[in-house]
Amino acid sequence: MSLPADAMNALEAFQAVGSWEQRARLLMQWGERMPALPAEDKVDANLVQGCESLVWLVGRLQDGHWQFAASSEARMIRGLVALLLARVNGLTAAELQAVDLPDWFNQLGLSRQLSPSRSNGLNAVLQRMQDLCGRGGEI
Repeated sequence: MSLPADAMNALEAFQAVGSWEQRARLLMQWGERMPALPAEDKVDANLVQGCESLVWLVGRLQDGHWQFAASSEARMIRGLVALLLARVNGLTAAELQAVDLPDWFNQLGLSRQLSPSRSNGLNAVLQRMQDLCGRGGEI
């Protein structure tokens, strides 16, 4: 499966930096570039369960391809979620079900920095995306 353009950009950017400090800075920048989620989407119904930090997620199906938007108050989580969105936006439901989250963050060189709670939180976000796909549209 080929990667979406945003995911390729992320991969190139993260593979070009060597140190964890540079990766952390890049991670924060990705989070800052993520479009703000409208206040009306920051409701309990859009909160992802299983995250230590508050993460809101909305998804819309457009022409058979999913587009997700998310927000988090935590800077590190916002960056990680932004990278997850880069990996999944534009995928079909079937492609989304096949996303290998640990492999994606390993390719970015970030897997060692994912604490178990962050990893669980990102898995919860991906699970929420897959649940939305299973329902075929917005909640």
